[in-house]
Amino acid sequence: MSERFDLLVIGGGINGAGIARDAAGRGLSVALVEKDDLASHTSSASTKLVHGGLRYLEHYEFRLVAESLREREVLLANAPHIIWPLRFVLPHEPGMRPKWMLRAGLFLYDRLGGRKTLPGSHKVDLRDPPHRAILQDHLTSGFEYSDCWVEDSRLVVLTAMDAEERGAKVWMRTECIALERKADHWVATLSDPDGERVVEAKAVVNAAGPFVDKVAKSALGEGTPAHLRLVKGSHIIVPRAYSGDHAYIFQQADDRIVFAIPYERDFTLIGTTDLLYEGDLDHVEIAAEEREYLREAATRYLRSGITEEDIVHTYSGVRPLYEDNAASNSTVTRDYVFEIDADGGAPILSVYGGKITTYRKLAEHALEKLADHAEIPSQGWTAHAPLPGGDIEKGDFARFLWKASDRFSWVPPEMLLRLCRAYGTRIDRVLSDAHSLDELGTHLGGDLYEAELRYLVDCEYARSAEDVLWRRSKLGLHLSDETQESVREWFSSRS
Repeated sequence: MSERFDLLVIGGGINGAGIARDAAGRGLSVALVEKDDLASHTSSASTKLVHGGLRYLEHYEFRLVAESLREREVLLANAPHIIWPLRFVLPHEPGMRPKWMLRAGLFLYDRLGGRKTLPGSHKVDLRDPPHRAILQDHLTSGFEYSDCWVEDSRLVVLTAMDAEERGAKVWMRTECIALERKADHWVATLSDPDGERVVEAKAVVNAAGPFVDKVAKSALGEGTPAHLRLVKGSHIIVPRAYSGDHAYIFQQADDRIVFAIPYERDFTLIGTTDLLYEGDLDHVEIAAEEREYLREAATRYLRSGITEEDIVHTYSGVRPLYEDNAASNSTVTRDYVFEIDADGGAPILSVYGGKITTYRKLAEHALEKLADHAEIPSQGWTAHAPLPGGDIEKGDFARFLWKASDRFSWVPPEMLLRLCRAYGTRIDRVLSDAHSLDELGTHLGGDLYEAELRYLVDCEYARSAEDVLWRRSKLGLHLSDETQESVREWFSSRS
């Protein structure tokens, strides 16, 4: 007899994980399936910001910006280990957006979302340190404001973990290959490395991101290409391009903006692009013209410049945006849209668009939409529910780190900071009963020990070296090729 669920969620990105978590917390039986690893596509390829979207004000998306600004502080409170405040400096570029427009936009930005804890915006003299030594001479004034940074793929993993801890089934490397609608339920055929199985669900959520049309076609016999615009965004990573913990926003002649953000202590992240994408969704890579665009965008502002040889890593993702017939890829809405089909029997809800910042509200709204066609408890609960490891007293990460340094005095400071940032209060589960580095098991290299790998396998769904090096962490940027090969060998020895 096949397993039966109230809700089958297809897609292990941020939206799918968020919907599964919310539904499980309301008491529904939930299955979340992802054909690859969690956050293995769009949700690990973002600019890694929890932000209101300052530039969306130009396109009059006030609802989206206001909701995003409110969510910014909700998420910061619920996951202060993987989300933290970041100050952004927006230089005024003569001949582009006038100062009055920037000032007016920031005035709205400070007020639309009911800002509570983050400092507001103010004018900044770029002729003063540290900007004078970083930026080109013609840039003399600008503005500074607040948003937040997020470890995007970890946000997805922690959300899925919380869903499972509340009763959901989370199945990775499990693809939904067929959907058959009945009057009051769906029959789904799932394929994983061990074979195929069939499950039933009263309702289906299609949160497959860029694969949303493929799933819709499987369920309904036809996709919805008229409602989907696939837009590729790419980023480059270079050695630390400037000192300081602030980020920059560089305006471009094509009316786009490019971010330069301190990244992983030793690097600067530069992105993003907006290109219509029609290629292989399973193998998305940066194009040569994107590398050049981002390099030149930063070089026009940074005194040091960025060369092709400086690029140490790149990544790309495809955004499944709702087609609103905007003239350019950069102006198409980033808001989320739902399409529900319940005419032929059991309902299926497809999710288009969205951004990391609004994933929690998206989940609430998705379940509200489904409630018209299925039995969904109405009480939302996630606004004040910390994610795993996020139950840090008063959200004070600095104090939490200080206490951890006293408890784990034998852990090197940089390693302890990384572990506290990644795991928050669950660092105890990673380090377990160890009292020295030798008790953490095999030292694979750098600050990576076997105890951490065991935790990631047992608790965070890691099944390969790439899961660990690029999604559960960004250790792939820091560890030597030899150490990375040791991680691969460790996983191979378990299979």
